[in-house]
Amino acid sequence: MSIEYARFPTVGHMLQAWRPTEPVYCIHPHIYRENARQFLEGFPGRVLYAVKANDEPAVIRLLHESGVSHFDCASLPEIDLVTRLCPGAKRYFMIPVALRGEAGRAQREYGVRHFMVDHAARLEALAREIDMSGTVVFARMAVSHESAMMDLSSKFGASPKDVPGLLVRIGELGAEPALAFNVGSLVTQPEAYSHAIATAAEVLRALPFRVRLVDIGGGFPKAYPGFPVPPMDAFFDAVRQAAEQLPLREDGELMAEPGRALSAPGLSAVVEVLLRKDDRLYINDGMFGIFWELRFKAHERFPATAWRDGRVLEGKTVPFRLFGPTCDSSDVLPGLVDLPGDLRTGDYLHFGNIGAYSLSGRTRFNGHFSDRLVEIDDGTL
Repeated sequence: MSIEYARFPTVGHMLQAWRPTEPVYCIHPHIYRENARQFLEGFPGRVLYAVKANDEPAVIRLLHESGVSHFDCASLPEIDLVTRLCPGAKRYFMIPVALRGEAGRAQREYGVRHFMVDHAARLEALAREIDMSGTVVFARMAVSHESAMMDLSSKFGASPKDVPGLLVRIGELGAEPALAFNVGSLVTQPEAYSHAIATAAEVLRALPFRVRLVDIGGGFPKAYPGFPVPPMDAFFDAVRQAAEQLPLREDGELMAEPGRALSAPGLSAVVEVLLRKDDRLYINDGMFGIFWELRFKAHERFPATAWRDGRVLEGKTVPFRLFGPTCDSSDVLPGLVDLPGDLRTGDYLHFGNIGAYSLSGRTRFNGHFSDRLVEIDDGTL
């Protein structure tokens, strides 16, 4: 599927040509390709891109062209999207509770063979909806760690003591049993994966058989201003070392579902300063748009530069509070942003590393919504 956007050599060229009045989202193909290559080479197992993190077709296409051939989907529309964009890609329906009939349609219409449950009642319902033979069904285990900025086991996941029985029942119903967990979102310590894998090893030792697949979920972080994290290799090393204790089949394999780690670096956002009030800047995007992830109280800022007349604006910086364009008083970014002190109305701000949980969650609140995307050739932010 061909996707064409306007292309510019640099962000500056775009600003000089357009002087846009609405937000512009910049796709940096070189960054996406390099980032995907590093993750695929570094992670010791199968890599599934979590489509929810950024479902923009151009991003999905770029990741697929870069070697990502497995996709973690949480709904039938996501499965359909990947099918249309990525010929030959393998799609996984990896949500424990799906809309009635979606699992059956995923199998019949799209050939999906991987599913997930976290409760006995859901497993029995799944078995009535799909042909279990030739499928892999993951039992999702609840496990969390204090270093995760969001606990993803508060909604999904069976207690570790209940997982062995669930895995046995999956096998009895004719599917291949597999184990999954997700230690959290924006995990800041590699030890979180060591802890979760150790818990998984205890569960697997209680089984009368060995499983082939263990999905360790996502949570792999990216650094933001004021939010440092260890390098990705530290997480890969922790996973690799911890996995040695897993009692898997001889053909056993780890899986992961990175979303942020693959989607964040290659997208940036250009917004206009609508008004300056002393140390307050009112911009044309906000918390109901590209910045909605900042509501989750993890990191507070994205890397930002100021632009005027198509060039980076230099000078002594001061901290600014940023407000979005809507009438809602909650439309204010949580962290102060250091920017040149002589910023004025009509200047632009360029936010980098913004590809994760941005485009996929923006709303049309107050009628504010931009779908202006461009590709930037130089591969730099």
